[in-house]
Formats: sequence, structure tokens, C-alpha cells
Amino acid sequence: MGLDLQYSEGQTPLDGEEREGLKIPTINTQADLDQFEQLNVEKAVAWSLTAKVKAEEVLTEEFIKELHKRMFGEVWKWAGRFRQSNKNLGIEWTKISVELRSLIDDTKFWIEQETYPPTEIAIRFKYRIVSIHCFPNGNGRHSRLMADLIMQFIFSKEPFNWQHSNMIKADRIRTTYIQALQSADKGNIGPLVEFAVC
Repeated sequence: MGLDLQYSEGQTPLDGEEREGLKIPTINTQADLDQFEQLNVEKAVAWSLTAKVKAEEVLTEEFIKELHKRMFGEVWKWAGRFRQSNKNLGIEWTKISVELRSLIDDTKFWIEQETYPPTEIAIRFKYRIVSIHCFPNGNGRHSRLMADLIMQFIFSKEPFNWQHSNMIKADRIRTTYIQALQSADKGNIGPLVEFAVC
């Protein structure tokens, strides 16, 4: 039996080669996949609570890749590696490294110049990196944890609560989150900031 996946609004379908990167052969359904991925993500979150990470390490391509690998590396062989195909979301895959470097530089500038409050800097980073869509899958969860780690390691502040949801299931919270992302697409970051801190 093949891997039977159903995608919610805002999720990125995997191509055949990416599906072949599944490490756990007993996973057959979306529910199975969600469960194993969530366990892996929870381990990465637990790691982040005790990790000794220097502020200057967070905003690097190496850390961004390492975090994705920690979040999904027990489930997917390609975890921590940038995608190599175009998707329904995100920029052209060949431009990922360049756009990510631009985002990192912009974020460092915002921090140095105090362009925005810490919360808004973290959310602006989160929005931009999920728009780039660096990885084949898991970009939303990765971008939210990145925002949390920016708050924790760079600003020494509490992480966001994201309304205490992993936002995998198509429910009211996920709908509100998608609407906030769509507002950010139109240049209004406010609803996404509000969503993160509520």
C-alpha cells in the first residue's frame, strides 16, 4: 500500500521522489505521518528548551537547516536539505539560498537598528521564510519554531504560544492562521503578530 496523503489548505504536496524519502515503512496514512512527525517535532522543541545556542548562530543557513533536520530527520531522509523542485507555494527552488541570505541580512539589520519591536521582527522573519518555502515539507512548523528561537536566543524572551496548536488539522485555529498569512501577503503583518501572541 502506498502513502495516502490528504493535504489541507496551505500545505505543500510532496512529489514522488520526496515521498520515497520516508524512513518509516509502516506509515501509510496522513494520520500516521502526522503522528510520527509530531513526535519528531516535539523532540526538537524539547532540545530547544535546553540547548546552548549563541544568538549569532540562529540567523545562519546552517542553523536553519539543522533545525529542520532535528524536527523531521527521524521521518524524512531529505530533512534539513533545501527542496530541489518547484511547489504550489514558495519561490523558484534555484533562488532559495539567495533569498534566504537576503532575509538573514534584513533580519540582522532590523535587530541592529531596532526597526521593529522584537515580536514583530520574529514574525516578519517567520513570514518571509515560510514564503521562501526552503524545504519540501514542514515549512510552517519550521518557521514557527524559528520565530520562537529568535525570541528565546536573540531577544531572551518567551516563545510564542501559537494558540497552543500544531495547526495540522483543518480547524478554526488553522483557518485563522491561514487568514493571517493571507493578510501578510497583502502587506499587513498585524493579524499574524496578533495570532502568535494570543
